[in-house]
Amino acid sequence: MTTIRSLSFLSPGNYPDDDPYAGLEATLRLFEFGEREGFDGAWIRQRHLEHGVSSAAVFLAAASQRTRRIELGTAVIPIGYENPFRLAEDLATVDVLARGRLHPGFSTGMPHADLLGDVVYDGDWRSYDLSYGRIGRLVDNLRGDYLGGPDTVIHSPGNVQRPRLQPRSPGLLDRIWYGGGSLRSIRWAAGHGLNLLTGNIIQGEGSDDFVTAQLALIGEYRRLLPPGRPGRVALGRVIVPWDGADAATRERYRRYAASRHARTLAPHGERRILFAPDLVGPSAEIIERLLGDRAVAAVSELRLELPYEFDERDYEQILHDVRTLIAPKLGWRPALTAIDT
Repeated sequence: MTTIRSLSFLSPGNYPDDDPYAGLEATLRLFEFGEREGFDGAWIRQRHLEHGVSSAAVFLAAASQRTRRIELGTAVIPIGYENPFRLAEDLATVDVLARGRLHPGFSTGMPHADLLGDVVYDGDWRSYDLSYGRIGRLVDNLRGDYLGGPDTVIHSPGNVQRPRLQPRSPGLLDRIWYGGGSLRSIRWAAGHGLNLLTGNIIQGEGSDDFVTAQLALIGEYRRLLPPGRPGRVALGRVIVPWDGADAATRERYRRYAASRHARTLAPHGERRILFAPDLVGPSAEIIERLLGDRAVAAVSELRLELPYEFDERDYEQILHDVRTLIAPKLGWRPALTAIDT
């Protein structure tokens, strides 16, 4: 039985090349809109060299001042380009500003490494640990252990103190997520007690069927999760209802879905990448497909992955239709601060 307790959305944060402010401001307004609608979380992608948010921490610092209740997440920060100590400082600062609402998510890998590696790093970065170990170092930094020996202190104006990462935000450790799409990554995330993001792109290990492969990932994660860890699992799907859209917009949504359908028919490449079908159409049809999705039934947190290059009105219509027409049929209820309270 499907029972969704937490409903979030993931925004690409896209903007036109000649007017980035307009797009970033529109995404901030979308976070405000989502909070008014009663969504539980608003997440942003982090992209480099593209028309999207290149610093999730900076963007969410702004979002923390435009919202009061909604969880603020990153899905995901590619750890290969980040310094584990400096990023930990930034994330802790955002979490303090957000009053404990930050949910940072990470991935390994370095998109565009051939262009960016030598720009980001001095020296031979190809020999560095830019994978799981780097995320582990960031988590260790967030624990806030003291640096140096027991007698080590630093002097600052008006204060003498033992040195450790500042500011302190201890609860952040339980709100760290990993975007896992393979058994190897799932096992690492579970073993380190991180929460799990699993979306509409995974590796087909043991099955060509997307849902079967995703269920295996979720099961392995839960099997290996240490006792006492939060163990939240948030599942992502591209969901585009068109009930509230006009005829021209429906046709545009239909063309969008058709352009992406072929990729869902077979595994891709040596890693056997699988893509989940997009859920585009009337809400009644989407509800039927979600209720029949065994992976959705296995979790209590659902994340809408909003398409790239749609505009603000499209996103608002999609969020509103999901909130009013689809999510209640999955057992979800909006937060008490929703727009209709």
